[in-house]
Amino acid sequence: MTTDPLRAAGAVIWRGEESRPEVALVHRPRYDDWTFPKGKLKSGEHVIAAALREVREETGLTVALDRALPPVHYLHGTRLKRVDYWAGRVAEEGPFVAGDEVDELRWLPVDRARELLTYEWDAGLLRALSAAPLATVPLVLVRHASAGSRQTWQGADSLRPLDAEGLAQAAALATVLPAYRPAVLLSSPSLRCVQTLAPYSSHLRLEPLLSEEGQDPRKTTALVGELTERAAVCSHGKVLPPLIAALSGRDVRLRKGAFAVLHRVGERVVCAERYGL
Repeated sequence: MTTDPLRAAGAVIWRGEESRPEVALVHRPRYDDWTFPKGKLKSGEHVIAAALREVREETGLTVALDRALPPVHYLHGTRLKRVDYWAGRVAEEGPFVAGDEVDELRWLPVDRARELLTYEWDAGLLRALSAAPLATVPLVLVRHASAGSRQTWQGADSLRPLDAEGLAQAAALATVLPAYRPAVLLSSPSLRCVQTLAPYSSHLRLEPLLSEEGQDPRKTTALVGELTERAAVCSHGKVLPPLIAALSGRDVRLRKGAFAVLHRVGERVVCAERYGL
């Protein structure tokens, strides 16, 4: 029987100028090591939500995530452990409180941080951090959550609601979107799309160009491509793949409730990620 790896999540938090950033390291007295803030996922917790929570618990900082960094794998006793990391910027600064798990927080330039880090795999994260642009503008593209069957629904398809699984997916999405702090929320007018974003915020802009019936590939791409702020968009399985391809040149297919994150620098997409709920 294959044993799934232990899962944990964290972030390499940076501040200052992109050309000379400082990164946050924490000291754990139990292991007497210097590392990046991270911790285990709680039962049922999304990996992105876990990264936010662990950073906040260990440092007092609320972060906005940029691109994902390569996951780290190592043995924890006899069990494989996987830790997912993201680059992150400070969005809200709270007080650091020393505790049993973490008793010190230091901000250091990258070269000094590399010297202090205990583990070689953490040095690899610093190399990955420096290998691509740090400050990106995320565009989150969500396929609506599960909404039963089109064939068994007897009303107008635009009024088909989320089912129980879809409502759970929408609740999970509401724990993930704070990582990207979208200032703009666009949705297809279809009820299942509106309900997918509603647990995060009711302040949605309904856009017919994002609906299955009203989409126009060129106009839809132009509409979304003009978004310069952090944004989240919810639409349909037929709309999103050509939209993602037009914006990024990548072939990304999404299951219901899944989402893609396109990290942009200006008009260029430098990284594309895909996640489930």
